[in-house]
Amino acid sequence: MKAFFEVLEQLYRKVLLGATLENDSHDYIFYLNPAFSDQDCSTTTSSDCSNILDVHGKHQPSSVNLATPSVAPVCLQRHFQMNSTREIMLLQLTVIKVMMTRILSVETELHAKEKYRDIIKMLLKSSDIDSKLTCMFQNSDKLLSHMAAKCLALLLYFQLKEKITLSNSWISFCQKNLSEYTESDKVVHCLWMLTFVIKEIFKDTCSQKTEILKQFLTPFDTIFEVFYNSLFSQHFENHQDTSKLINSLICFLELLELLIASRIHLKLHFTCQRMLFLKPSCVFNVITWPIQAFVKRKFIIFIKKCLLCKVGEDLCRGSVPTFMAPDHPLDVDLLALADAVLQAVDLGFLRTLSVYGKPSCFGGDEVQPGCECVPGPDHVILRAASLLIIRSLEIKFQNGASANEMKVDLQRFMSELLTFLKPHLQPSLRSHNLCEWLSRVFIEQDDDMLEAAKTAMGIYLKLTRECEATESLTQEKEMWNHHTHENGYNPHCIFLFLLKNIGFDSTVLLDFLISSETCFLEYFVRYLKLLQKDWDNFFTICKYFDITESKDNVNICCCISSLVQDRSSNQTEPSPLAVLGNHRDAHAWVSWASEASSEPLNHAVMSEEAQATLQANNLSPQRTSQSLVDYETSDDSEEESTDQRLANSRLTSLHQEAMKKIQDTIGTSRDKKELILESQSRSLVPKESNTPFSVDCDIGPNNIVSKVGISYRTVKCFEELQGAIYRLQKKNLFPYNPTALLKLLKHIETIYNRSMTPL
Repeated sequence: MKAFFEVLEQLYRKVLLGATLENDSHDYIFYLNPAFSDQDCSTTTSSDCSNILDVHGKHQPSSVNLATPSVAPVCLQRHFQMNSTREIMLLQLTVIKVMMTRILSVETELHAKEKYRDIIKMLLKSSDIDSKLTCMFQNSDKLLSHMAAKCLALLLYFQLKEKITLSNSWISFCQKNLSEYTESDKVVHCLWMLTFVIKEIFKDTCSQKTEILKQFLTPFDTIFEVFYNSLFSQHFENHQDTSKLINSLICFLELLELLIASRIHLKLHFTCQRMLFLKPSCVFNVITWPIQAFVKRKFIIFIKKCLLCKVGEDLCRGSVPTFMAPDHPLDVDLLALADAVLQAVDLGFLRTLSVYGKPSCFGGDEVQPGCECVPGPDHVILRAASLLIIRSLEIKFQNGASANEMKVDLQRFMSELLTFLKPHLQPSLRSHNLCEWLSRVFIEQDDDMLEAAKTAMGIYLKLTRECEATESLTQEKEMWNHHTHENGYNPHCIFLFLLKNIGFDSTVLLDFLISSETCFLEYFVRYLKLLQKDWDNFFTICKYFDITESKDNVNICCCISSLVQDRSSNQTEPSPLAVLGNHRDAHAWVSWASEASSEPLNHAVMSEEAQATLQANNLSPQRTSQSLVDYETSDDSEEESTDQRLANSRLTSLHQEAMKKIQDTIGTSRDKKELILESQSRSLVPKESNTPFSVDCDIGPNNIVSKVGISYRTVKCFEELQGAIYRLQKKNLFPYNPTALLKLLKHIETIYNRSMTPL
């Protein structure tokens, strides 16, 4: 039998190299056909199969000549005896697996690939290998079982691609074991193989993926629903060995995600693809089980991906389209899932989440002796729970609701969410900066942060349209504006907090725009369109940011909330929201605020020079990161360095001498168009003055806030971004056509310059 093993070994080496096989295909079938009968199922071990060697020895073909190839052979480290039946079967399965991989690979030479395909087709027809492998993966030998399952999954996928009818024995085996949940390894094997085949179909580049998957899912459509009900109706406490249940949950969750992904991306319509949407409470029940935290985390992330329609994106070859065609049945199902999420929150879902636990790291969750374990919340859970709620609200509002209903729901659920988040955010999230919650929670995850920002803006736009249609009185609009801050979803605040977190660095925004891993382009375009229409409100909020930054970083929402409350209790005092309806009258609020304050305003504000220095240091960090622009010459690099130094010097100027220096430098390095733009914004760089500070933009030279105010920093960031995009576009380095985006940025710059020009 040593000769039999050596032939297999040489065959393995040739297939591994992708070499063409010269002998007749029938000769190879003899060596690849496992001698494994149905009666050996589940009880056979390697010691029970000694007769297999005798079977192989009787009809060994003499025509097979597998000389070792001249290339360097693959070293097979063997620590077993040559007469081992187990090793013979493992090597047979390995050769089949490698041959299947070679068939599916685009790198395999065409003639060799055709030979491999012919051998596999003959093996499927002549040896009933499906039944044998189905028996083998029930073997008590874990390695043999795993190899058999992998080979069978590859053969199933091959049959689907070649339009060969699937084995009835394997289909019956899966239907039987998935008809109800049992604590058996067979269930996990079935789920694993089903998942593997669907993944391979997803990764395929052929145009017939939908038809292939339809053929594969048809026999299992009903049985999946039966298993769904059986699995999620289990009582976790009643299981002595919970590991098998957890394995089944994890495997089925992966399969469920693929089924939903196939509905979204391949436009298939099976009942099994709607199980989650038809009975979402089953999945939510698992989160309430006394089960390990990582299982709950997986389920919450899964529901989040479903609501965002992000399931299966990592399996789709090429870019996933940002805008998908309308799918009314899917919209109905998403609404059902969103309603289930909100209902669960009403029933105390957030209180059941395990926010604290062992830290999850690449090396595991065990802390080594001598290493400090820093306690803290699980931010994955915080982010997922936050997105669950705001995305569910957006879906509900998009499907029809009155303005009053939306306001009530928004206040109730956002209050619940903020109450849940506050204990876990350090430093704590105080009542006067509620709009900051989003950037605080999602600071470590760019893609989720931008999804949350886009969702919050969608809620704001939907409510704004409804309120504009029903509310016309100034007082009602004031209260509506207050509502956006009180519940932490004002899009201007959210965007400004985002800019502050990245230090107003335009290169970060450029990175977001170029990347295909986030929805920043869609979010940014929608926000710029909103900014064009809502500039006065944006400018008002910027002034609140400027004022509160000068008062120990006390935030905008405090001013809005407290001042509206004071107005309702004392109608004789002017409302800041009413006064700031037009940003040119904003200075009236400062006088009112200074009178109402417990200490004089000039005591709460630093000296002009100290304040300007502090803000300039905060706003103009040393940028050590390299530019994203690929320069063709060193002159281009020098030009941008000059522009960057000019921008920084304008922001940090304190005196007339600095202003003169900027003007002189601009005259030598900027073209005429940039010189005109610079002269329009020159009023932002003030002269030295002893006049007490004001937020009125009309008092430019005496206004210390406007010197480095947040509105100026924002527009300056846009200006730098615009220049970087233009340079990339000029050199054909930008990944898409940015013309529309550049027009939006230019329009914002025009609006700003117009607003800063005295009447």
